[in-house]
Amino acid sequence: MTSLNQRRPLKGQLQTADPDVHLAHNYHPLPVVVASGEGAWVTDVTGRRYLDCLAAYSAVNFGHGHPALIAAAKEQLDRITLTSRAFHNDRLEPFAEALAQLAGKDMVLPMNTGAEAVESAVKVARAWGYRVKGVPQGQATIIVMDGNFHGRTTTIVSFSTDEQARADFGPFTPGFVVVPYGDAEALEAAIDKTTVAVLLEPIQGEAGILVPPADYLPAVREITRRRNVLMIADEIQSGLGRTGTTFACDRSGVVPDLYLLGKALGGGIVPVSAVVGNSDILGVLQPGEHGSTFGGNPLAAAVGHAVVELLATGEMQQRANELGERLHSGLNALIGHGVTAVRGAGLWAGVDIDPALATGREVCELLMDRGILVKDTHGSTIRFAPPIVVSEEDIDWAVAQLKEELELLATR
Repeated sequence: MTSLNQRRPLKGQLQTADPDVHLAHNYHPLPVVVASGEGAWVTDVTGRRYLDCLAAYSAVNFGHGHPALIAAAKEQLDRITLTSRAFHNDRLEPFAEALAQLAGKDMVLPMNTGAEAVESAVKVARAWGYRVKGVPQGQATIIVMDGNFHGRTTTIVSFSTDEQARADFGPFTPGFVVVPYGDAEALEAAIDKTTVAVLLEPIQGEAGILVPPADYLPAVREITRRRNVLMIADEIQSGLGRTGTTFACDRSGVVPDLYLLGKALGGGIVPVSAVVGNSDILGVLQPGEHGSTFGGNPLAAAVGHAVVELLATGEMQQRANELGERLHSGLNALIGHGVTAVRGAGLWAGVDIDPALATGREVCELLMDRGILVKDTHGSTIRFAPPIVVSEEDIDWAVAQLKEELELLATR
C-alpha cells in the first residue's frame, strides 16, 4: 500500500522556499504559494493552476479579478482613496443607500473587517438596551450560540466555545450567555430582563457548515420580537449570494434586526464590512461614540457599491442556487463511500470525511496535489465554497477528483 507521504510530491517540487519564515504562525496554510488568479482559478509561483474551492472563506464570492469590481477599484484609485470620516466623500452615501436597499433596511454603519462589524453590533445592541429598552447600566447581556465563530478579537473569543480560540487569551469580556445552536426553547429560556440581543450565524461556518432545523430561525425571530430582544444575523460568510439567496436568512423567510456583512462585500479587493439595520436601532449611535479611520473610505465604498450592483439583479444568487444543487448532488453521492455526511446550502458545503480513511487536512493536501484547493476544519471536515463564477464542468471535475481520492484511500 502507498502511504500519503509517498503519494504527495516533495515540498521542493511545489515551492522553492519557505514562504512563512518571517510570518507569525497564526495560520497553518497548505504548502502552495499563489501568485495570480482569474475567475475560479489561481496560479502558483511555479505556474501550476488550481481550482479555488475556498474563495478566501467566501470573500471572493464573485471570483478573482471580476471585471466590474476591478474597474470600479481602478477608477477610484485615480480619484481618491481615503478621506477619513472627518469629511464627506462622494462614494459613501450612494454605497450606503444601495446596500440598505438590498437589505431592506434604511441605515448602514460601514467598517472594515468582519470582526469589526461584530464588535460594532455588540456596542449598538448594548446602547440600544440601555437607551431604548431600559436595561440597567452595566448589566446588558447578549445570547450567543455554542460552536459560534464571529472573529478573533478579545471580546469575540470571550464568547467562543472553541478552546483553541480562547486558551491563554483571558481575562475575558463578560456579558454573554451561550446556548445550544438550533435549540429555540433553550434560547428563550435564557432570555431575562438583561438580554438585549441574540447573535447567531444563520449557518455556522467554522463549525463545519452546520445548517439548523428549518423552523429554527423563524422561531428565533418570533421569540426575539415577542420578548423585545434584537436578532443579529452574522452573514459575513453566509451572505451576499453564497447560499443561493442574498442572505442565508432569506432561505427561512426571516428578516433580522441587524445584518452583519463583510468578506464578499469587498469583492476580494479591499476589506469592507457593515452593520445594516433601521434607524430605530443604529440611530442610537451619536458622533464620537464609535468610528474607524478607514471605515467607509472612498475606495471601499466604490468597490462595495459595485458588489451590491452585481447582487441587485439576482443573477448571482440564482447561479449559486443552481450550481449549488449540482455540487450537493455530487457530494451526497459520496456518502457511504468515504464521506459520512454533507451539509450546506448553495455553493457552500461541509463534507465529513470518514476518519478511518484520513483526516480532513490529509484530504485537503491530496486534493491540492490534484489541483483543487479546499480547507479543513474540526479534524474530519473539509469545506467547499468555490466562487459563484465557477463552471458546471469545474464542479463536476472537483467532485470526481474527491471521489477518486477517497477510492484510493480506501485501498491503503
